[in-house]
Amino acid sequence: MYWGRVNSDVMLDVRGLTKSYPSAGGPLTVLKDVTFTLPAASSCAIVGPSGSGKSTLIGLCAGLDAPSAGEVCLDGVSLRGLDEDGRARVRRESIGFVFQMFQLIPTLTAMENVMVPLELRGESLPRMQAVALLERVGLAGRLAHYPAQLSGGEQQRVALARAFINRPKILFADEPTGNLDAETGRTVIESLFALNAEAGTALVLVTHDLELAGRAQKVIRLKAGMIVNGS
Repeated sequence: MYWGRVNSDVMLDVRGLTKSYPSAGGPLTVLKDVTFTLPAASSCAIVGPSGSGKSTLIGLCAGLDAPSAGEVCLDGVSLRGLDEDGRARVRRESIGFVFQMFQLIPTLTAMENVMVPLELRGESLPRMQAVALLERVGLAGRLAHYPAQLSGGEQQRVALARAFINRPKILFADEPTGNLDAETGRTVIESLFALNAEAGTALVLVTHDLELAGRAQKVIRLKAGMIVNGS
């Protein structure tokens, strides 16, 4: 049973989160009894070795998958019991995403890619907002360019603009600099933290970069699917 509506100051409340998959040798548990909270407008980094469950955790927190046990509550709304349509509605209304592989639509221009979330919500004036955000991330001269015409860093900045256009309450970023060189990655991260601060959005960041993780207010360390240390 859901434990009740959380305090309005808590954006993300994770309780006893466990995820297992069937395998020939029996259930394979990739996350076990993960519990933490994230206040509104604050930041959290999830770190750990490959295979520790970082991407699985962020996917469960964002409602991209359902846990085997435990519960996720986003802005006072429990994801437990929601079907895929219900979780998709929560994502449209409250969540922004930035992925390692950019996930841009190759047949759409930079501006069109950024407009997609607002168009899916049926909102007006998506073009004006898309242009403003692309200008904010330094891509005013790339509005009509397709992803294949953009560098990796430019594509990730388009993805950042797209993530913020629906004014999310929480942003999930999964290895956002993983495919970028160090200098380009720093530029993207500066844009990410600047936009996040301006929008007052909570941030959950998965990264292998401990220096980057140190910029977050809270660090969660995973090992073999369990929290081994949090700060």
